Amino acid sequence: MAARKILTVAEIGAADRAAIAAGTPGTVLMERAGAAVCEAILERFTRRPAVVLCGPGNNGGDGYVVARLLKAQGWPVEVRLVGLPATADARAAADLWDGPTSLLAKGLDDLEEGTLVIDAMFGAGLTRPLEGEAAAAAIRLAEEPGHVVAIDVPSGLPGDAPAPAGPTVRAGLTVTFQAKKLAHVLEPAREYCGEVVVADIGLGETPGSLFENTPELWLPRFPWPRSDSHKHARGRLIVVSGPAWNTGAARLSARAGLRLGAGLVTVLSPPDALPVNAAHLEAVMLRPFESDLELEAAAEDVDAAVIGPAAGVNETTLLNVLALARTGAALVIDADAVTVFRDDAEELFSVLDRDDVLTPHPGEFERLFPGLLRSAPHRIAAGRQAAERAGAVVLLKGADTVIAAPDGRAAVNTNGSPWLATAGSGDVLAGFIGGLMAQGMDSFEAACAAAWIHAEAAELHGPGLIAEDLPGLAPMILRRLYAARDL
Repeated sequence: MAARKILTVAEIGAADRAAIAAGTPGTVLMERAGAAVCEAILERFTRRPAVVLCGPGNNGGDGYVVARLLKAQGWPVEVRLVGLPATADARAAADLWDGPTSLLAKGLDDLEEGTLVIDAMFGAGLTRPLEGEAAAAAIRLAEEPGHVVAIDVPSGLPGDAPAPAGPTVRAGLTVTFQAKKLAHVLEPAREYCGEVVVADIGLGETPGSLFENTPELWLPRFPWPRSDSHKHARGRLIVVSGPAWNTGAARLSARAGLRLGAGLVTVLSPPDALPVNAAHLEAVMLRPFESDLELEAAAEDVDAAVIGPAAGVNETTLLNVLALARTGAALVIDADAVTVFRDDAEELFSVLDRDDVLTPHPGEFERLFPGLLRSAPHRIAAGRQAAERAGAVVLLKGADTVIAAPDGRAAVNTNGSPWLATAGSGDVLAGFIGGLMAQGMDSFEAACAAAWIHAEAAELHGPGLIAEDLPGLAPMILRRLYAARDL
């Protein structure tokens, strides 16, 4: 199965025009779209009264098709108009509708309880706020989103925006076409969409470098062991420990890297932290270092390194990052190792390679890239600009985690779990990434895979999750992925 692209409104529009130019009439595409929406409705809802809200554009034309097909299935259907059809294809679809029609201006207060409302007022291309009866309908429908199905996007939600432009329909189900748009994956916009179904209406392959972070994106290149694999062949990962009173975060990262398959994992520890770390480590090895030069020597032959979890925001951490950068190991730079460069981000960027990964949360991101999150149109653009500026992969954490590579590739995590809002979960994520990178996985794909596995593990556990649980949950997720690797 191909990786799932996320497309802009302009990219979808170009694909639509290309399909028409190649010989597929717009009316045929509209019929396919309406049929896909109808199919999704029939799979999820029993027969009931339905009201289709049709706008003047092609989104409204899709609505007329849905109304006709539901009526053919024996549903009692009524169309309510925001405006008369304004495009040729929408007029053609309206001409085939022979059921009851009225103006939306009369409102929705007369709906029977349980009525399904299909929102076909405005599509992803709308950039102005809803007004008049459309705005009133959006406010009314927000009361019961479980009885609302949106076509393309909920009306009032611009397809390229991370947030509504004003009053916006809330839907329990959104059916879109060809690919998800930015509004389907970015917070808070995606909360208005409910379940999102992507229907193939025959637009063909569309170029793009933005993806939904699902296994299709990286599973074909996941570093499974071969029959002749041994621990040295499966990658060597090091994790740098903090001082004696801050060692737990590094151990979380180390255990996570081991669980994701790294063959040899070592915690490099300041001497004062050795007894604490030794008391808690088993399969993870332990080695002391006293200076940045000793750290550099200890990391000379490793494949990947994690630095930052509880490392301390001090000159020692800064020097340790610079030392690891001289080794050629692929680096995961997390937490304190990000913040320590807040006064001179260019010093960090000057030593990074394209296979290094930065893992900031929004506050840490602001320290390295001041003002970028505020000035960029959305988190995807901010992540891409940051990756280009840093010359490394950037994983911007959040409910809609964005992973961006300096070559322009980007992915958005859509399986984020609220159970990850607990201390130490980010340390585990850093270890997951490092464990995959140590095995030679492309750093962008390793960051994507780790973020997805991290969220899946949290969702598998659910309430009561603590960070210590996450590494032990990973094998169940890996088993599922292993079973699906050839499908």
